[in-house]
Amino acid sequence: MEIQKDTWTTVIRPQSGWFDVNFAELWNYRDLIALFVRRDFVATYKQTILGPLWFLIQPLFTTVVFTVVFGNIARIPTDGLPPMLFYMAGTVAWNYFAACLNSTSNTFVANANIFGKVYFPRLTVPVSVVIVNLLTFTIQLSLFLGFFFYFSLRGTHLQPSLWILATPLLVVQMGILGLGMGLIVSSLTTKYRDLSFAVGFGTQLWMYATPIVYPMSQIPERWQWLYALNPMASIVETFRFAFLGAGSVNLQHLAISAGMTLLIFFAGIVLFSRIEKTFMDTI
Repeated sequence: MEIQKDTWTTVIRPQSGWFDVNFAELWNYRDLIALFVRRDFVATYKQTILGPLWFLIQPLFTTVVFTVVFGNIARIPTDGLPPMLFYMAGTVAWNYFAACLNSTSNTFVANANIFGKVYFPRLTVPVSVVIVNLLTFTIQLSLFLGFFFYFSLRGTHLQPSLWILATPLLVVQMGILGLGMGLIVSSLTTKYRDLSFAVGFGTQLWMYATPIVYPMSQIPERWQWLYALNPMASIVETFRFAFLGAGSVNLQHLAISAGMTLLIFFAGIVLFSRIEKTFMDTI
């Protein structure tokens, strides 16, 4: 039986432009994104004993280690906040960004088999990873809020500010930043496999260049401009100030952070759209 041309809903054509990302097509494949989200969320801890409890154990243990090492041994100031809350606020925010970066940095290599067999917008995979990590962030944020209310009931003086209303924007920015950096690394990894070994090390160094285990107030004034170039520095400081009322919010640094985030995201999208056309020939 002859198939009529008007029965086709999608026509796949070669793309040659420097920016060929079709966001409308990405939206049309939202069911596939939801499927990837469910697959990744379930598969991560499917055969583990504690299962989803690892979402809570990881930030809790990290916070305890930071409290002992940096709070009790190194005695780094925490702007008058309980060390447990100070470190957990930074850890929860950082974990979301780092998870987005690490998980999307091997998109092409990890999905080479499926990419070579069936057509769908390749960007659906890293986008689904960001959403999965958002679910994890929500769980870890609930843990942080639990400790927040515990310390509040014990009489600890905490002053949440109106900046707490900007938390969704900070979360979106962290997701975009992690996605952009992940797309850049993933695209470059198709030719330079060494980058896959450097991602974890580089992320660790980036963490120590961000005020996670120390407050921004400990940074000398002459180096503040350098920290402004680190998009995560202003995000973490603002996140901590929003919930705990310690630290400060620098609008100029936030603007620089937003600009750097958009620049990295745009660079990642452009590089990803160029590499996806030929990566099967080089991977």
